[in-house]
Amino acid sequence: MPKGIRDKVAILGMGCARFGERWNDDADDLMVEAYTEALADAGVETAQIDAAWLSVGFDAMNIGPSGIPLAMALRLHDIAVTKVENYCASGTEAFRGAVYAVASGAADIALALGVEKLKDTGYGGLPVRTRGTTFDMIGVVGSAPGNFAQLAGAYRARHGVSRDDLKRAMAHVSVKSHANGVNNPKAHLRRAVDMDTVLNAPMVAEPLGLYDCCGVSDGAACAIVTTPEIARALGKGGELVTVKALQLAVSNGWELQGAGWDGSYFHTTRIAAQRAYDEAGITKPREQLSLMEVHDCFSVTELVTMEDLHVSEPGEGWRDVLDGRFDADGANPCQIDGGLKCFGHPIGASGLRMIYENYLQLLGRAGKRQVRKPPVLALSHNLGGMPNQNVSAVAIVGLAGA
Repeated sequence: MPKGIRDKVAILGMGCARFGERWNDDADDLMVEAYTEALADAGVETAQIDAAWLSVGFDAMNIGPSGIPLAMALRLHDIAVTKVENYCASGTEAFRGAVYAVASGAADIALALGVEKLKDTGYGGLPVRTRGTTFDMIGVVGSAPGNFAQLAGAYRARHGVSRDDLKRAMAHVSVKSHANGVNNPKAHLRRAVDMDTVLNAPMVAEPLGLYDCCGVSDGAACAIVTTPEIARALGKGGELVTVKALQLAVSNGWELQGAGWDGSYFHTTRIAAQRAYDEAGITKPREQLSLMEVHDCFSVTELVTMEDLHVSEPGEGWRDVLDGRFDADGANPCQIDGGLKCFGHPIGASGLRMIYENYLQLLGRAGKRQVRKPPVLALSHNLGGMPNQNVSAVAIVGLAGA
């Protein structure tokens, strides 16, 4: 059995560009913005980085098929740079590459950076971008809102939830994320909304309204990692944030090949979550997780994910949402930075952005949005693809020794 990487890797520094409609900046500008913050936070020099990973979700942003743009933008010193993509889990995939390199001893200090310039592609989220008759990101026909609306319908049917109850729970998810986003100077959407506004918004794909869908954003996020021993030797005193677990699970076609899956949940998330808990030594996630960042591409996705992460019981996620369990002052705060819904979702950057927020919260550096109860363990979750074929990534970070 694999031994895992628990506490073998520490986060030396992190950075995040401001997400939004960055029309006057190109991908290089966003990468440099995130990297500059991470480098200053880490307290190292570029020459000390041994290897780097670059994540991008769409080729259309003109990054190209290699890691060369990252090496050029950051003036990296002839080191190995690898470009990765894994749908919306691309950022976590880059982080995994850097973390595994350090854990294995292949690198002392490694870099992961994710970036996306979606606005420049003309991608609006709703239209199906095509090469012929297929969606070029996934390989299936259909829009993202349409596919996730089917998730909502399947969830209702599976658990006997009324349309009104599900709509109210979804609206609460959106209201919560908007309230959190107001306190985040790097978030794309920083405007509070109320329940009536969300419930009466224009319909996009029944039952998903306008405020149930995340926006289209530009952005970048970055992490520099090393071993705890090297971090201490470099003068990192006080608390260290270490990686407790990092797991991915990818659809193998099972969801589409029989009657075993009813469309009401994400099989890969359940698998990745359990593997991550095993690696991190977590037996009661509902009690042990201090805060979470999950893949709320649509409000219903966040609700369903709570059950797939074994934080809510099956069929009870919507009740936990309405009870305020995932609010900023709840038992398991979720999307403290605004989430995909309000921070934004530049695909290649999102996974690292989530870890960035958890990192700040764990160190007590999140400013106005700092959670009241000192956090100890934090989870981030990415979901790439569609409900019927996807990749799920779960990363758990926490204070050293936790």
